[in-house]
Amino acid sequence: MKKETFRRFDAADYLETGEDIAAYLVAASEEGDPQLVAAAIGDIVRARNVSKIARDTGLTREGIYKALSPEGNPSFATIWKVARALDLELGFHSKAPLAKAAASKRSARATRSPAKTRKSRKTPGRRI
Repeated sequence: MKKETFRRFDAADYLETGEDIAAYLVAASEEGDPQLVAAAIGDIVRARNVSKIARDTGLTREGIYKALSPEGNPSFATIWKVARALDLELGFHSKAPLAKAAASKRSARATRSPAKTRKSRKTPGRRI
């Protein structure tokens, strides 16, 4: 009987298209673990040309590998530089419940009766 051998799984081997990369980053970010997102970006860097990313960011290859490893702790500036070198956009979106709460507060203020609103007082001032 022939003994089966397995090679170690590496996500970088499967990140071939922009859609693959986007889906991978979304899945990593949904976990809510910043280190997992950094490691996912590291996988993407390894799937691309690490030397080119290093030149584009001004970082060393070793520095990129270390910062974006599962044990790494990259600064936001490092994440930003690497994302830009990978032609990725970083964005922030409001969570739906927070947006709804803010909208309901605004509408409650807009429907307040005039008697309950604060009247502005004019204070006598000096004319110059």
